[in-house]
Amino acid sequence: MISSFAPFVDQQTKVIVLGTMPGATSLALQEYYAYKQNHFWRIFFTYFHALPVPDLFELRVEILRKNNIGLWDVLQHCEREGSLDTNIRNHQVNDFVRLFKEFPNICHILFNGKESHKYFMKHIGEIPGVKFHVMPSTSPANTMSFEKKFEIWSEALISTAP
Repeated sequence: MISSFAPFVDQQTKVIVLGTMPGATSLALQEYYAYKQNHFWRIFFTYFHALPVPDLFELRVEILRKNNIGLWDVLQHCEREGSLDTNIRNHQVNDFVRLFKEFPNICHILFNGKESHKYFMKHIGEIPGVKFHVMPSTSPANTMSFEKKFEIWSEALISTAP
């Protein structure tokens, strides 16, 4: 059984990015999107004109905090061999009722891939006042080019701006 991390959110969070479950490298390092080939951090640092992506996780998440973006995963626990979402078994979802009660300013969810959206819809469903955006996965298992991923993520980020 593996477990996801605590949510990275605060009272200013307006947008939350939801993955399905951290991959093996992220779990080993206890950092969101730690696998170097994952495009997640490169997309955000490119979008906010802050390249290069720093090595320190604390500096990485600071760019999200400054821009009112949070991180979490749809699943709290699951069994999974490797890092692929398609290998997930015996899952339990995170407590989103509590999350949205504690952090009422969240008005957009960016799902990092179709699987996170699928699990969310199956167990949680629509949330009044929260707009959903299903994004291409930033994982290297998604063979879409970085440029195309960046274009789609950028459009969503622009649409979440106040």
